[in-house]
Amino acid sequence: MEYRKLGRTGLKVSEISLGSWLTYGGYVEKENAVRSIETAYDLGINFFDTANVYEKGAAEELVGEALKAYPRESYVLATKAFWPMGDGPNDRGLSRKHVMEQVHASLKRLGHDYVDIFYCHRHDPETPLDETLRTIDDLVRQGKVLYVGVSEWQASQIAEALTVADRYLLDRIVVNQPIYNMFQRYIEQEVMPLSERHGIGQVVFSPLAQGLLTGKYTSVTDLPADSRAAKLDGMRKGITEEKLAKVRELEKVAAELGLSVGNLALAWILRKPIVASALVGASRPEQVIENAKASGVKLSEDVLARIEEILK
Repeated sequence: MEYRKLGRTGLKVSEISLGSWLTYGGYVEKENAVRSIETAYDLGINFFDTANVYEKGAAEELVGEALKAYPRESYVLATKAFWPMGDGPNDRGLSRKHVMEQVHASLKRLGHDYVDIFYCHRHDPETPLDETLRTIDDLVRQGKVLYVGVSEWQASQIAEALTVADRYLLDRIVVNQPIYNMFQRYIEQEVMPLSERHGIGQVVFSPLAQGLLTGKYTSVTDLPADSRAAKLDGMRKGITEEKLAKVRELEKVAAELGLSVGNLALAWILRKPIVASALVGASRPEQVIENAKASGVKLSEDVLARIEEILK
């Protein structure tokens, strides 16, 4: 496993990180979830991601319990807040009240004194940015959060947050968690250039397009019974004949390099120095082992040009 600095910080994270969205505390049985985390750690993955909203806190409880077996300084742990955690008017968003309550609730579920990264899970247009950033700055000063992050914010929103933080001398955003894969590339237009200018690392989620770029889907109608696409309508709609045709072409390129198409897709993401880590999910330890192989893989300019031609 190779490691990269997270943006302009001194923090080093593994090129492949392990997330718990739609998996841990949910449809993945606990034994497989714990074994996946243990396998990741054994492979050198030091970056683990969760959120309060994942299975309403159950994912945090499982991740925290599994990581208790290892020295706290040996891994990087991230969580988030924004989405509703209850039915009340203040049970969502990025107000001081909600952020404070949710960070403390997350720490309790995780069984930890602090998280390395706290993400604003989405942008909150109803809360002034200075209120949110000052709240997180207070948590940083208290030692309960080490680094500030956002997820799926637009470039203009990130830029405004940087301006506000500098104006009031608050801790700056140093990491962004956007969706990014061969079929979802919007961050290349504005988010990546802004991040490069300001030293904001990217920790990208859904790097394998929720399994589409692993090659396990071969037909829009015949989906593996145990796959997430077979169980979730939203994922099923993302599988099209056009995308499947591109995956088949990408598989040919990967085979020539002795790689799986999934490893090719991950290596393609890691071609960007601003990307600190590709965040993968895993329902079985074998998937963690396979994804970890992408770390350190370098793609030549010729290969990148072939991939670009396929993705047009």
